[in-house]
Amino acid sequence: MGAVSLRRTLAALSAITVAFLYLPIVLIALYAFNDSRTVRWPMSGLTLRWVRAAVASDGARSALWLSVKVGLAAAGIALLLGTLLALGVHRFRFFGRNAVSFLVVLPIALPGVITGVALNATFVNYLGGLAVWTVVVAHATFCIVIVYNNVIARLRRTAPSLEEASGDLGATAWQTFAYVTFPLLRSALLAGALLAFALSFDEIIVTTFTLGQTSGETLPVWILSNISRPNQLPIVYAVALIVVLISAVPVYIANRLAGDTAGAGRT
Repeated sequence: MGAVSLRRTLAALSAITVAFLYLPIVLIALYAFNDSRTVRWPMSGLTLRWVRAAVASDGARSALWLSVKVGLAAAGIALLLGTLLALGVHRFRFFGRNAVSFLVVLPIALPGVITGVALNATFVNYLGGLAVWTVVVAHATFCIVIVYNNVIARLRRTAPSLEEASGDLGATAWQTFAYVTFPLLRSALLAGALLAFALSFDEIIVTTFTLGQTSGETLPVWILSNISRPNQLPIVYAVALIVVLISAVPVYIANRLAGDTAGAGRT
């Protein structure tokens, strides 16, 4: 196979992969503007009324606000704990260091239903039941992995001589962290926080097991509870489209920051 044929084959396979990933999202976007309440193809026409109805929906707005609050809180906790853990694992040598790294990454590798059941049993039996804060804690358990991976990867690309030089020049440990370590980690921290927020914002399996009945609904839970109602289906599609657009923003920014961080590491 020649170079031209190979390039065309790879391009075709890439196009098929992208279509496989994004065709369902494109269909949701189309049906969000469908003129009919029923899902059928071809569509009878286009309209903005479902998008307007989604924006005006009190239930959707309340669910969106709850998802934002939970996502911000979970990302904040994950940012603090994930950063401290990455610094500890990278800077110090101790017994069980590799085991700690494995245990930190494990929660995101486990099936969500297992994590949800385990957390539900813990909250219900030992911590007084379910509420909004239990969802925040549950989301933080797997968001920590995102921050930890970003920070420790950045630390591994950072030359130790920079901090050593800071100490040789008379800087204290806090001054070295503030003026050397933190600026080097800043983009990785922001990228990790954005990805953690996006992961929390879209989470539904763990949320279902850890959200109290009187705590309201997050946006993914609201979508799940309304998708089986025929009259609400077009509005659900419109809300889903809004969620896709909201989720894409932090992921895109985090991806750009990760590229900048890699470049800084090479420099």
